[in-house]
Amino acid sequence: MPAVIVTTYSDTLLLHRHMRIVVGITGASGAIFGIRALEALKVLSIETHLIMSRWARTTIATETGYAVEKVEALASAVYHHDNQAAAVSSGSFRTDGMIIAPCSMKTLAAIRIGYSESLICRAADVALKERRRLVLLARESPFSEIHLENMLALTRMGAVIFPPVPAFYNHPKSLDEAVHHIVGRLLDQFGLDMPHMSRWEGF
Repeated sequence: MPAVIVTTYSDTLLLHRHMRIVVGITGASGAIFGIRALEALKVLSIETHLIMSRWARTTIATETGYAVEKVEALASAVYHHDNQAAAVSSGSFRTDGMIIAPCSMKTLAAIRIGYSESLICRAADVALKERRRLVLLARESPFSEIHLENMLALTRMGAVIFPPVPAFYNHPKSLDEAVHHIVGRLLDQFGLDMPHMSRWEGF
């Protein structure tokens, strides 16, 4: 993307109002959550920086009707998972945080110990060290003691552990509606309002 040139005070205010979110998609089952998050963020005119792991590409092809190229087209910028020189690998590249959807247990473990071998893990490490929002859509069932310990440790570091648990008070009529609601709750973590989302209003 072209560099943003700030020339006036009003330009600075505009830059500060702009929202930028990093989206990681790993090879865990549930690639649709990352895809739908990208679609929603595009509708909301949020700048997105996408990183897909090698196995995420396989999962997308296996689980969804999306071509990888179509998923990439949803993002403002796309980075190779091995590109440690990418903009998102530095804390000086300002973002409003990161979503990893889905987040495999391998990725979660790597983030917990600061093992930033991949760009997804490095970008997550940056979010933690810069005290930015990091939301991990942890995808596994059941959880082992290792998984739970890693999730607790990351929660204490400031990350949000967000398993894709469906709600039923909104009476979803299809899996698509359940996914829509989960993604809406995911975007709530960034103060973003998902269009056409059913919310609990009490009895």
